[in-house]
Amino acid sequence: MREWVSLNGRLMPAHQAQVSVFDSGFMQGVGLFETMRVYNGQVFRLERHLDRLVASAEKLGWTVLPIVDELRHNVRQVVAATEQSEAHARLTVTTGTLRAAADVTQLTIVATASAGSKYPPEFYQKGVSVVISKHRQHRSDPTAGHKTTSYFARLASLREAHAARAIEALWFTDDNYLAEGAISSVFLVRDDQLHTPPLDTPILPGITRAAVIEIAVDQGIPMREMRISKDDLLAADEVFLTNSLMEVMPVVRIGREPVGAEKPGDLTEQLYTSYGDLVARECSDE
Repeated sequence: MREWVSLNGRLMPAHQAQVSVFDSGFMQGVGLFETMRVYNGQVFRLERHLDRLVASAEKLGWTVLPIVDELRHNVRQVVAATEQSEAHARLTVTTGTLRAAADVTQLTIVATASAGSKYPPEFYQKGVSVVISKHRQHRSDPTAGHKTTSYFARLASLREAHAARAIEALWFTDDNYLAEGAISSVFLVRDDQLHTPPLDTPILPGITRAAVIEIAVDQGIPMREMRISKDDLLAADEVFLTNSLMEVMPVVRIGREPVGAEKPGDLTEQLYTSYGDLVARECSDE
């Protein structure tokens, strides 16, 4: 399959795509990105991904803000060229070259799409293991709660998790409350109630996280955004992770500690099924 890239609105084969060595994303890590899931040739909740990226650019003080119409065009262009009904797409936006004239600033907008995006079925059937990261999330970090390309710390913690045969590393705040995973949002179930850290923890406002909360509200599942301690986490009946590629991923072990009965819980499975139903409705090929 030929791989395509959309670079500033121009579609080209991947091997032809080039970005300046003076680009701010390369030189300084100044960039934002979105990872999205494609179903039936459609990006699930594309507009919410684009809105989140633009909101982050504004909050972080970018001089030039991305234009949603341009971002949408880049993503849809490369998804269509990929010609895959099931795929994952990535949109990366930086503040452009550092060598630009003072009065001319052009963002760098890159969209890619790749076939295949699913985790192994046994992850959902049997559940996965996670670890608690030694790293901490600080409220004073200006990038906290934003999906920036300054991603090394997250990847380092993820590498440590993989070395321990886990798929994710859970981050706590400097005052010892659960924040999020290196690449995911975290939910737990206790006494048939759904709990997750609030956005002002601070955490990334996950698109899948928001969808799961919508489902819970629609189905009358008691739901609270609340501060969660390590003891709360380890005492949970069920734990699961969410992101665009994971969807709803059951966790059965935290380090050496089992979660509940050490198998995917009933509420997790219910939400996983309901999330699939939501995707099917919103990304119908009809």
